[in-house]
Formats: sequence, C-alpha cells, structure tokens
Amino acid sequence: MSLYSPKEIINEAGKLAIAKDSYSAKKILTLAFLAGAYIAFGGLLAILVGGGVPGIGAENPGIPKFLLGAMFPVGLMIVVMAGAELFTGNNAYFMPNVLGGKQRWTAPLRNWSLVYLGNFVGAVFVAYFLVHLTHLVNAEPWINMVEKIAIGKTSNPFFTTFLKGIGANWLVCLALWMGMSAQHTSGKILGIWWPVMAFVTMGFEHSIANMFFIPLAIFEGADISWATFVIKNLIPATLGNIVGGGFFVGTLYWYAYAKEK
Repeated sequence: MSLYSPKEIINEAGKLAIAKDSYSAKKILTLAFLAGAYIAFGGLLAILVGGGVPGIGAENPGIPKFLLGAMFPVGLMIVVMAGAELFTGNNAYFMPNVLGGKQRWTAPLRNWSLVYLGNFVGAVFVAYFLVHLTHLVNAEPWINMVEKIAIGKTSNPFFTTFLKGIGANWLVCLALWMGMSAQHTSGKILGIWWPVMAFVTMGFEHSIANMFFIPLAIFEGADISWATFVIKNLIPATLGNIVGGGFFVGTLYWYAYAKEK
C-alpha cells in the first residue's frame, strides 16, 4: 500500500505526538532550532529566485509570487524528512490525541512553547549570520524584495493578519497530512509542495517564516522596529496559525475520522 487513508493519518499523527511528548527539553530546543533554520533556508531561496525577476514582475506580477511559493517548500521538506520540530505543524499533530483523551493539554502546551522559542532562534540565526553578515541580499533587486515583504507583512490590521495566519497553517498542516499519507520520498515531496506553494503564493502569514523575513529586513536597515514586528505581525500570525492548524486540520479531521460517534 502506497498511501495511508485519512483515518490512518490520524493514527500516524497520534504516534508522532506521543513521541514528541517524550523528548527532553534540550532535544526539543535543538530540533526546533534546526526547523527554524530550515524554514529560513526556504525563505532565502524564495527571495533569491522570486525577487530576482523584477522585469518579469512588472508585466506579470503573479510570476514572482509563484516563484516565491515554488521555492519556499524546500524548508518544510527538510523539516519532515531530515527530522525537526516545527511549531506550526505541531499545532495539528497533538489535537487528535488531546481531544480523544490520550494526552493531556499540558503535552502540546509544553511542546509548542519550547518549539516556538527554538524556531525563533534558528530563523533569526540564519537571518543574521548566514544572510545579513554574508551580504547575500544587500544589493538590488533582492534588497527591495526583502523590504517589500517585511513592510507588507507589518502593514495590515491585527484581524487581517490573524485571518491570513489561519489560511497559512491550514495549508501547511494539510501539507504535513498529505506528506504523512505517502510512504515514499517522492510522494512526500509532492504532498508537501503543493499546499505550501499555494499558501506562499496567496500571501498568507506563517509565523515561523516571518521570524526570518521580518528580522532579516530589520537587519538590512528597513524602517521596522522589533516591537512593530511582534505586535503587528508575529502575535496575530501566531494566533491565526494555532487556529488554522489546531482547529481546521487537527480538530476537524479528528472529528471526521477518529471521534467515537
């Protein structure tokens, strides 16, 4: 059999959640640092490719958006196949077990808190040490793309960013669900690529990706403060991500396929 059924995916997610709850804090923080870095690598690739075609974008503005979306999924592919802890994916993994009474709420809350911190450190590490200090994006047209992305992400009302956060992690967790359905590398890659490409191209808000995009712009001199980053983007995007992954994927799929009727 090459694909797990939706009910079997719930079981696989439950097994992952139990395994994740057994990790020590040091292990969680280490794997979370790696995941934040991997997502940042995907973000950097997206900037270099999607931001490198301003001429095409002037005539066809959808093309740079698609190229950003097409490149970004490499980060989540590494997270899944190399093994790392990503806050947004974990928003969904724990829900079936918690709602089914197999784990307490303390399990996801502990995991999410540690993973969120580790993701932040990993993403900012790549932004500062591997991108800012190496001058990879400090020339045109990439510096313009870096600033454009960050200003766009910090210019929306709280509720707009919250809703965009729901859309982002609904699709990211569907990508993880589809990746779990496949038992071969090629199937996992295809399952992950499509939804992640879609959320980036659509312009939704992923809190961990934004831990790379917006700090990078700050390091490169954009007129954005750290307080603006946190209040205008990170908080509403994070809350939206929790709803998008935790409710629209983890909860609704548990209700549909695992809840005892």
